[in-house]
Amino acid sequence: MQERDGTRGAPLPIYTAEQRRRRDSTRWTLVQGLLAPIQFFIFLVSLALVLRFLGTGQGEAAADISVLIKTLALLTIMVTGAAWEKVVFGQWLFARPFFWEDVFSMLVIALHLTYVAMLVLGIGLPAQRMAVALAAYATYVVNAGQFLWKLRLARREVTPAFRTVAA
Repeated sequence: MQERDGTRGAPLPIYTAEQRRRRDSTRWTLVQGLLAPIQFFIFLVSLALVLRFLGTGQGEAAADISVLIKTLALLTIMVTGAAWEKVVFGQWLFARPFFWEDVFSMLVIALHLTYVAMLVLGIGLPAQRMAVALAAYATYVVNAGQFLWKLRLARREVTPAFRTVAA
């Protein structure tokens, strides 16, 4: 749900004109745009390997490696995303327009790191570890949906200069 202006009830814009300028001029926007589909591809491959292991009992090592690669991709996109947020909004995380996306990202990261801890420390059975991976992946899908929705809203925003010309 998009945040609303308390006085008029109108949706708050995601970006001010200056934030939009910074967003469009920073290299971090390109980095995020490249990393997001790469991470999604890694997710799809890893999901298939985790499901294969759960379904057949085969390929535990491949599934483990794929989840570790997915976790590395997630952490990379989170760090670069924080740098993007710092350039665009002046703070590393939890800027107003992306507050809930960042909060949910913390859950996604926590679940991925729980998997890594289980693997490294030998906690639980392999199937339990893979269940944590599936929970991490389910939250990742929700979080990716949050960001795609926000991207869609940002693209639909009409800049004040355009509003004046179009009116």
